[in-house]
Amino acid sequence: MGEIRFDGKVAIVTGAGRGIGRLYALELARRGAAVVVNDLGGSRDGSGRDTAPAQSVVDEIRSFGGKATASFESVATLEGGESIVKTALESFGTVDIVINNAGILADRTILKMSEKDWDIVQDVNLKGSFSVTRAAFPILREKKFGRIVLTSSGSGLYGNFGQTNYAAAKMGLVGFMNALKHEGAKYNITCNTIAPLAGSRLTEDVLPPDLYKKLRAEAIVPLVLYLSSEECKDSGMIFNCAAGWFSRTAMVCAPGVKIGEGMRDISPEEVRDSWSKITSLENAEVLGSLVESFKFIG
Repeated sequence: MGEIRFDGKVAIVTGAGRGIGRLYALELARRGAAVVVNDLGGSRDGSGRDTAPAQSVVDEIRSFGGKATASFESVATLEGGESIVKTALESFGTVDIVINNAGILADRTILKMSEKDWDIVQDVNLKGSFSVTRAAFPILREKKFGRIVLTSSGSGLYGNFGQTNYAAAKMGLVGFMNALKHEGAKYNITCNTIAPLAGSRLTEDVLPPDLYKKLRAEAIVPLVLYLSSEECKDSGMIFNCAAGWFSRTAMVCAPGVKIGEGMRDISPEEVRDSWSKITSLENAEVLGSLVESFKFIG
């Protein structure tokens, strides 16, 4: 098979002024896409604003003959998402690919976490993906093509100390994907989620120094570009990716045990006595929808 190309495609990459997002934007442009480089230019906790990061990436793309334009809007509101998509339409006429990469941290243990710490992380990491995707979706549906990539985290999938706000937002994206894949299916719109681990300004003081050096952000790019391509038809999947390791992860449902067949009251003692069967993952399987879980109820 030939090289994966994006000629004639228009991609929006949020949080593209630095780090992994910048690398996505550069490689998409090298492979023919026109790119909206979106970045508020804030610090890693979401404060501040600077147009330089996004504009620098645009200038870099244009220097090798690529097509790009900058967007400095925040993803944290629907108005911001609409403005980002409007930039794509005004500059390039359409949207084909949405890579939701923007993210911030406000790490605190739960007793030290303020409402502001909680809300700003939800607004950028979770609502931000809704805002941009919601604005782009009518265009993707009309043209019967779209590729949407969401950015979750192992913190959400598996948990991490001091990140209840971040973990909740990142796991929320999985739920967002699980519903959106159904809405996009008949329009050839796929939605997949990555859980990357890479050296960046968000992880520089979190990861051990030797591991940080090994986790090159460049290793994440190939997976995201494939998920963004016409060749990829899969949807509703979650992928771990780090240092050249790519692996699908999934929530599964086990058969469990039936008590009383729904025809009588059940006691806590019966739950206790069946606990080993309830907690067993033997013969667990990935479900494609809520409806598929009904088969276990019988």
